[in-house]
Amino acid sequence: MATRKLIVDGKEVEAEETLTLLQACEQAGSEIPRFCFHERLSVAGNCRMCLVEWVGAPKPQASCALQVKDIFPNKDGTPAKINTTSPYARKAREGVMEFLLINHPLDCPICDQGGECDLQDQAMGYGRAAFHRFNENKRAVEDKYMGPLVKTIMTRCIQCTRCVRFATEVAGVPDLGATGRGEDMEITTYLEKAFASELSGNVVDLCPVGALTSKPYAFNARPWELRKTESIDVMDAQGVNIRVDARGPQVMRVLPRLNEEVNEEWISDKARHACDGLSRQRLDRPYVRVGGKLKPATWAEAFAAIAAKVKDTTPAKMAAIVGDLAAAEEIKALKDLMAALRVTNIDCRQDGAKIAAGPRQTYLFNSTIAGVEAADAILLVGANPRWDAPVLNARIRKAWLASGVKVANIGPAVDLTYPAEQLGTDISMLGSIANGSHAFAKVLSDAKRPMIILGSGALTRADGAAILALAARIAGDTGMIGPAGSHAEGGWNGFNILHTAASRVAALDLGFLPGTGGRDVAGIVDGAQKGEIDFIYLLGADEFDVAHLGRAFIVYQGSHGDAGAHHADVVLPGAAYTEKDGIYVNFEGRVQRGRRAAFPPGEAKEDWAILRALSDVLGVKLPYDDRAALVAAIEKDVTHFALLNIAPVHADTSAATWGGIGEIGTLDPAPVAAMMSDYYLTNPIARASETMAKCSQEFVSGHSKMAAE
Repeated sequence: MATRKLIVDGKEVEAEETLTLLQACEQAGSEIPRFCFHERLSVAGNCRMCLVEWVGAPKPQASCALQVKDIFPNKDGTPAKINTTSPYARKAREGVMEFLLINHPLDCPICDQGGECDLQDQAMGYGRAAFHRFNENKRAVEDKYMGPLVKTIMTRCIQCTRCVRFATEVAGVPDLGATGRGEDMEITTYLEKAFASELSGNVVDLCPVGALTSKPYAFNARPWELRKTESIDVMDAQGVNIRVDARGPQVMRVLPRLNEEVNEEWISDKARHACDGLSRQRLDRPYVRVGGKLKPATWAEAFAAIAAKVKDTTPAKMAAIVGDLAAAEEIKALKDLMAALRVTNIDCRQDGAKIAAGPRQTYLFNSTIAGVEAADAILLVGANPRWDAPVLNARIRKAWLASGVKVANIGPAVDLTYPAEQLGTDISMLGSIANGSHAFAKVLSDAKRPMIILGSGALTRADGAAILALAARIAGDTGMIGPAGSHAEGGWNGFNILHTAASRVAALDLGFLPGTGGRDVAGIVDGAQKGEIDFIYLLGADEFDVAHLGRAFIVYQGSHGDAGAHHADVVLPGAAYTEKDGIYVNFEGRVQRGRRAAFPPGEAKEDWAILRALSDVLGVKLPYDDRAALVAAIEKDVTHFALLNIAPVHADTSAATWGGIGEIGTLDPAPVAAMMSDYYLTNPIARASETMAKCSQEFVSGHSKMAAE
């Protein structure tokens, strides 16, 4: 890559020509103030705070709007001199700051951005507190409605347009824009509508002033009051990196953490704002059903009730189901407990996905999240990435903007924020692509890095196994997989499963699937209705019809009083994801660790500890007394759990590996349907959240219907 020499603050550096001058200066160790510039957005060049001195130039230069290749050498051939801290550059920035503060309101004491405001920080360095030269009335701007998540105080706006560029470029929802010119310019949603995007909360992080703030978090806490804990989000299966901010026992807010390979610096609105559900409808003590009603009980009484039922039940009549938010520790503990009791009716696929135990690459998102940007053709089958994994969807849009990747969709027609060829809802279209009779088959064959993404809308159907086998055949025929790792240089695996449950990949890795002669979730429900299953252990499992479990004795272990708890005979209060250290594996197979930010309420305990204590009462004591021993047992069983934050590379693309995926069979003529009916209410925490209820009302059933619905 071409480079050019510069002298930045007296130090000679060599910078890539495609970098902006601002980035080159920062690489040289010089800090450049800015408001409008952001590394992931297009260059606007309208705040002028990043002015630097180019020695010999007639005026200060906006370093964000100049590329290194625009900085030509001096006439004598020596590198151009750039001064970032000279009196000339400083005076220019002070002048810009004076203009910015002319109309800015002096309401820092009541501003939610106080303490973490870019304008406040830069004014400390470049503000002129001693005097001002503006005697006219300050302008005032009417606040705009942007929905239940974003609060606006638009008089504070400095027109940096970060929010507008994010909405248009990253979110792909052109709801924000500017009207008026000069002093009359305003950022608005035009028609006073909500900002209809699953990523809308990110504009609050981007806003360098207090014009856009978090509406649910408004006036709740100051940043210096909060304990900050790095963790992992469980609202979907992407494993987005988050920071949990808590005060005392309560989680106050959730913010994104930087991870270039997983989420860059974005998180979904559900990850950010469902945290108020952590304090509502909580289970904080054990309950036992007596005379048809749940009554508070001690841990000893709850365990005794379970032990009595287990003693009277044969292993063939017992079952266990893992929910969508469970960490690897409790999945391992429950699997070991069921194995000790000789129970084979265990399953982690609440939605009924036809995914079997096998090589990891048969149930992972093998291209990796970052690999999406290299794809040049994508076939979606029963997947809606905009709801299934909004941050992944932003990656696909990023790839489309950069390379024009061709996307086709078999499933309900939805607005994915990028062009997609809609192939209808008839699953036979997949057969047409497999036998080469459809035009998109040639698109996949001609592509260097083709990709297929199978979603729950395809895998949970009755013919899900046949769809899986057909998709594997397409992958082999079009070069997504094969002996050479596809026809892309360096290898490629374009066969992808898009999970939506945070616990799913870890449970599949640990083998939480029916044993020999065991029943899956559908079989367990059927057996309970027929009286063939008498005892069912639900580990946070609420996403299937629990009401159809007949007269079976149900033990529900979880954090919230949701569907499972309402139908349970014994309720054991567990910890939510922010209240325990836990291992989570995202849909690309990346092992990540969440950290405890607060303690469980009342008598609630960490889930693995509950199972360990119960095993003692049942007479099948589990062989680990602390979490370290449990993690060691997990890593001994499945060695890749010791490899943190590494996306697996699957080089094995031989026909033998892929030949056994799914089952060749006939396809069901039923149309491919969307599995997710409401993005905002997909788990117990989200359903307990007042904020998510408002979003559901606004975007799913209200006036501002989201395009994905």
